[in-house]
Amino acid sequence: MPSDPSDRPYAGRFVDGEHRFAVRVYYEDTDAGGVVYHANYLRFFERARTDMLALLGADLGEALSSGEGGYVVTEAALKYRAPARLGDALVVASRMADLRAASCAVQQKVMRDGQVLVDGRLTVAFIGADGRPRRQPASWIEAFKAQQGD
Repeated sequence: MPSDPSDRPYAGRFVDGEHRFAVRVYYEDTDAGGVVYHANYLRFFERARTDMLALLGADLGEALSSGEGGYVVTEAALKYRAPARLGDALVVASRMADLRAASCAVQQKVMRDGQVLVDGRLTVAFIGADGRPRRQPASWIEAFKAQQGD
């Protein structure tokens, strides 16, 4: 039986070179006061960044299972501006900021109704099975460059 397209997980979309990914704040995301726990913004960023890369053609699961490699976060800088709360509908906006042979930096922000709640810059490095940095797949780099408008 063919699956209904509406049963597929949400992956976000690109708008003017920016990946936009909708997130709802669930009880599990909050502290006892109903405010999003600070570390959970990193989870929101990770989900959005993973889907952004996938929409650009980076099959992270295949790269890992084939032994080609995978990404690890090497740097994260976040600025908390206002809290998100239980039940909020948020948008995580992501944009490729810097691209190198073995790494890329992604500028990300969490917004509610256009207000920036948290913004950050995360750098991820591509590493091989041995844990050492290696070049990202060439096809990925080309897709990332095309999205940047280079």
